[in-house]
Amino acid sequence: MSDSIDQSATRIPVGDDYDVLVGHGLISGADADARLGGLLGEAVERVLLVHPPTIDALTQRLTAALERRGLTVVTEEVPDAEAAKTAEVAARLWGRLGREGFTRTDAVVGLGGGSVTDLAGFVAATWLRGVAVVQVPTTLLGMVDAAVGGKTGINTAEGKNLVGAFHPPAGVLCDLDVLATLPPADLTAGLAEVVKCGFIADPVVLDLVEANPAGLCGPDAATHPSLRELVERAVRVKAEVVAADLRESSLREILNYGHTFGHAVEQVERYSWRHGEAVSVGMVYVAELARLAGHLTGAEGDALVARHHGILESLRLPTRYDGGRWPELLTAMRRDKKSRGSQLRFVVLDGPARPARLTGPGDDLLERAYALVSG
Repeated sequence: MSDSIDQSATRIPVGDDYDVLVGHGLISGADADARLGGLLGEAVERVLLVHPPTIDALTQRLTAALERRGLTVVTEEVPDAEAAKTAEVAARLWGRLGREGFTRTDAVVGLGGGSVTDLAGFVAATWLRGVAVVQVPTTLLGMVDAAVGGKTGINTAEGKNLVGAFHPPAGVLCDLDVLATLPPADLTAGLAEVVKCGFIADPVVLDLVEANPAGLCGPDAATHPSLRELVERAVRVKAEVVAADLRESSLREILNYGHTFGHAVEQVERYSWRHGEAVSVGMVYVAELARLAGHLTGAEGDALVARHHGILESLRLPTRYDGGRWPELLTAMRRDKKSRGSQLRFVVLDGPARPARLTGPGDDLLERAYALVSG
């Protein structure tokens, strides 16, 4: 890492509950143990470190930092991606916690992408009715979305994240250096969640992306001069929303922009699509739906729909989903967590950074919007 890179951490508070630290060298730096210790607190003696099989070097580095703090570290490797988020894997981790004698003053650390942090948070939420968890996301998606906010969960055959709990972490550590080892396609997929924050709350994000989209999805994306600002802006959007509405009773729903259709695509495709890729198509779908439903009107509305296509396509993210799967997608959407009874609910836009809700649109309207993104 170049000495010219600022290694100081930006501290972003999530209300009065916990902080998200964003910066360079937060895991490998000389003060990594102090940062982790500060997030975990003094009472913790044992840590369950949950990690995927693909980041051995990072796992060893984090284990060493925790041990320098005087903690006993128990490591558990879990499957990569969505395969980690099952009841079977969670039960295995509960068994390990029991055998190791973890108490309410001990903690879980999730090191990995969004699937690992979702799983680690859920296991922490349910062990002894709740122990501390610190999240150390290693993907862009994890940093700006999954690890922040306290939503934890696992999947079932019927849908994504249908089993879960709200369990805010004790802290989140976002070391931007780890993004240099991320496959370019994964980093690009994470940008979909960043762009989402731009559409729902912070249009400066959109301006930053439009200024140099090629650099953000190229081989040097991890060192792009705007990446840190994009991460910090996206985290601030989520932090402000979560602080105002932890349990998704009202405002927090806006963070699901593009997710109802996106989650349906993930389920129908058996999670072979990256989450960000599915959300990318989901945002275009819901923009088209908003226009059909009268939320986006006139030249201004047309321009905002076109901006969805333009930004996402400039990042080489998908904006279309092949036709022929509409009945399956509709069934999957009806099982979405945001549904109320038989009514589907969508987050839509009335304009840039003006989110609204569309409740109970007719099936014909939903299918017309699908026709605009299929083919």
